Amino acid sequence: MKLLTIRIFLAVAACLLCSLSASAQEIELTIIGNHESVPAELNMTLLRSVLRGEKQRWDDGASIKIALMKTTNAIGTATCKKVYNMTGNELNKYFLALVFQGKAKAPTFFSSVSELENYVAETPGAIGVTQGSVEGTIKIITVDGKKQL
Repeated sequence: MKLLTIRIFLAVAACLLCSLSASAQEIELTIIGNHESVPAELNMTLLRSVLRGEKQRWDDGASIKIALMKTTNAIGTATCKKVYNMTGNELNKYFLALVFQGKAKAPTFFSSVSELENYVAETPGAIGVTQGSVEGTIKIITVDGKKQL
């Protein structure tokens, strides 16, 4: 009886993990930018360089400011997987190391999409990752010709 209970528990846990990772992959991400300095188009290589803190200034010299959703929510998890190819914990450790080494500034993390979008709209040089369609005064950045990842 104990063995059957353990097997059922493991099967349910595996299903839950699969559904969580599948839902992160299903989320369509939109790259947004402030109208000042941020280009309207990027390729995935350059986007990753910007979001990893490797490229710290736009072509006009303006400082890049990264805005991300917290890695504990669905959009943050999808961003980690699709853009960074990391887990949330790996991403947090990655930026912690860069900051302590003085190589980059940490992104600004947000709990809500509206806060992230407002920050990007109001902060020159800001680039962020959000979900789906975006309204308002934010520039949508195409990546490799696509409006969503």
